[in-house]
Order: sequence, then structure tokens, then C-alpha cells
Amino acid sequence: MKISFSESFELPKSGLVAVGIEEGGHLPPAARAVDEATGGAVSRALAGNRFSGKKAETLTLVAPAGVSVARIVLFGVGKGLEAADWLTLGGKLVGAANGAGDSQVAALLDCGADDLISAAVGVAEGAKLGAYRFDKYFTKKKAEEKPSVKGLTVRVAGATAAKKAFKAREAVVDGVYLTRDVVSEPPNVIYPETLAARCKELEELGLEVEILNEKKMAKLGMGALLGVGQGSARESFLVSMTWKGGAKNQAPVAFVGKGVTFDTGGISLKPGPGMEEMKWDMGGSGTVIGLMKALAGRKAKVNAVGVVGLVENMPDGNAQRPGDVVTSMSGQTIEIHNTDAEGRLVLADALWYTQETFKPKVMIDLATLTGAMVIALGHEQAGMFSNDDDLAAQLTQAGKDSGEPVWRMPLGDAYDKMLTSDCADMKNIGGRAAGSITAAQFLQRFVKDTVWAHLDIAGMAWANKSTPMVPKGASGYGVRLLDRFVSDVYEAK
Repeated sequence: MKISFSESFELPKSGLVAVGIEEGGHLPPAARAVDEATGGAVSRALAGNRFSGKKAETLTLVAPAGVSVARIVLFGVGKGLEAADWLTLGGKLVGAANGAGDSQVAALLDCGADDLISAAVGVAEGAKLGAYRFDKYFTKKKAEEKPSVKGLTVRVAGATAAKKAFKAREAVVDGVYLTRDVVSEPPNVIYPETLAARCKELEELGLEVEILNEKKMAKLGMGALLGVGQGSARESFLVSMTWKGGAKNQAPVAFVGKGVTFDTGGISLKPGPGMEEMKWDMGGSGTVIGLMKALAGRKAKVNAVGVVGLVENMPDGNAQRPGDVVTSMSGQTIEIHNTDAEGRLVLADALWYTQETFKPKVMIDLATLTGAMVIALGHEQAGMFSNDDDLAAQLTQAGKDSGEPVWRMPLGDAYDKMLTSDCADMKNIGGRAAGSITAAQFLQRFVKDTVWAHLDIAGMAWANKSTPMVPKGASGYGVRLLDRFVSDVYEAK
């Protein structure tokens, strides 16, 4: 879908046009012009409808004969819309146009915000997020089942400035698209080797990409990560992606992702029903990869590194067993009690490697780590665990501002003791109680003095139903959250 900006408020030649209505049914200039062009159709609709211009209200009108457009969408701005509201509006407009079969959308913005340029950028970003589809494997879709929208024009005073500002946001949306793509792909297409290759492609944007194979990881002592993948015919990899956009000697911000490209549970085999969903158990790595594309694409003024541990958890004759003891890169030993608690083993070595190699000032890991997180928070927000109050507050604010919220969960010695093993430094599960917390406590044992946060995105990486900006499927959650975090904390100087 092509996004464009224009100073002109003329009615387009076809498609859907959207205009804002202020609370109480007041018509701003753009809406008055549409009303006049349609012979009072807008005024008549307001007089005979409960729509009154309240925030988030919408009303769709079929344009009368003699008008170039097919449909008119009135959207209420109330007494003013927030940034997230403009994003949602963009997604709604694309959804409405696709539902009606329109190919063009024009949004006329002249009310509802003090900063209409930012509002215009938000509408464009929300529209592009909502326009995403992963339909490459459909061979028999009818024309009416395919998206119809080809272009969106946002009409606003200051269109040139809006176009310039949108360029950076479009780079972030491209990162979201990449995350959605790799998480959506089937596990016979995306597995450790091919996902590492997708990372390698990002060198075209200026990222430095290094790929460690099993031989190199074994030399480094990554017994925790390698143990997870030893039952698979696919080789495991660890990939680092480095972006150098900040000061030469500035320590980087590090992002670490769990990349279990398919999770059977291993010897602790998962139930068959629903196992097909485990292709997205690499959602944490997908977010890190998309984030690194976003930062490089918009040339972020920060030094950042993304590290992903890529494995496939399969139950063959060489698979890791409950009762095995593995030695992590840190030297700490781990007794395996459940081979389906594998993501934390991957992250244990990835976190240690990241600290040893890149000496980051801050480290944030992401993982579809525990089903317990979904029980606790549903599909509304990610669970956040941190050893630093300032970092937790920064991520909370970035979540609110980006519309990708996080909720802080506790850590503590009592939970840590639940990991005590009879024959090793720790076991890899703490029991049924507080499963998400004990998983985070496990990860914290592999964090040195680094400022750190763990985001459990098990409930957020995949959407079971569509919303205006997130079509059903891979959500791309976390890319916009962490891009906002980087922008606000490390670039807003």
C-alpha cells in the first residue's frame, strides 16, 4: 500500500474519504466542504443518527449520486485525540476500505489535535500496520477475499513535514513487518539456519552480523543452548547484529531474543493439539530481528546490539533428557527437570555471551517463555521483570506511549530458592507455582551487574483475532515498544 501526503483538501476521484467531526456534531472546515459537495449528506446523517462526534465514534455513509467518492467515513475527535487514537484510526480506515472493496483512501485532517502533522503521521503508520497480510501460501483466494486498498493519502496542512517525519516511522513499520513475516512462516521454511540467513540479509542496512555455529558455541562452553538443540537434525546457531549509530566508545544497548523455531517440548513432549502454534516460539528473536532492522532503517543515533539464540527442540534418540546436567557458558551447572522449559536454557548462554562480548550498559531479553504468563496477564500486556527501577519505569512509559504495554512482575529470594537442585547449581524449573517468576529468576542468575529486564511476551507474540493495527496472526509486538524506548531514553538529548 502506497502512503502519500497532500496539502489539498479536495475530494478524491474515487474510493473512501474520511473527515473529522468535533464533539456535539460540529463540522470543521473539511467536513463542511464535504457536506456542501454532497448536498448536505453529512448534516442529514448527523441529524438522524446517534453519532455526535465523540472520541472514537465512526459513521460510514454511502456517498450520494454525482459525487466522485464511494463512501464517506465520519470520525469523532471529541475534544481531541491522543497519539494512539490516530494510529487506531488509520488501521480502521484501511479495514473499512478493504471490507467495502475500495482501492483508495483519503483522510482529511483539520481538527482533533494541536499537532496535526503528528496526527497525520500516526494515521499513516496505523494504516500501514493494519494493512499487513501474510497470505503467500494461499493459492485459491478469490479476488473479493484479497485486500483491495492500494493507496492512502493523508491530506493535512504541512504535508511536506509529515512526509519527512513518516519516513522514520515507516522504517519502524518495516521492522514490524519483518517480525511478522518470520514468526508467520512455517517451521519447514524458518528454522535455525534459514532464520540466521534472514539476519545476515540485514547487512544491507549497515548492520554487522556474526553467526556462530555449533562448533564455535561448543568452544565457548554453551552447553545450555546446545543441549536444547541436540535432538534436532537442524544445526543450532547464535547470531549477533550490531548497529553503530552512536558515539564511538559508547556502550551499546543490548536486546536478546529466544529463537526456538519449533518447540515440540522435546522428551517432555507437548500435547498434540495446538502444537502447530509452536512455530512462533521464536517470537522473541523475531522481535529482536525486526527491531534491529527498524533501528538501522531509521539510522537511530545509538549503539545497539541484537543477539538471538536459534534452536529447534525435537525428541530424537540424541535429545536431552530429564535428569541430564548441562554446563552453561557461565560455568554454572543446570539439572534438567523438564525439557519443555528450554527457552531459558537458550537465553542463559545468550545473555552471558552478550555481556562478555559487548559489555552493554542495558540488556533486555524477550521470549515467549511461559504459558503461566498468559494465565496471569492474558493477551493484553507482556510481563516485565527487572533488576532496576529506572529501567522498569522507562519500559512502562514506552509501552504506554507505543500502545504495546508491559506490566511489572516481582522478583525475590523466595522465588529464587525454588530453583534449588539436589545435584547441580540449579534446576531449570521451580514447580507449578509462580512459573513465570521462577523462569525470570532463572534468567537473572545469568545476569552480572548489568541493568536488565526480561519481557515474557508469550501472550503477545500472536494475535488470535484481528484488531485495527494487528491482523490475526503474528503481531510484531515489541518492535515499536523498544524503538520508542531507545528513542526516548537514548536519543532524546
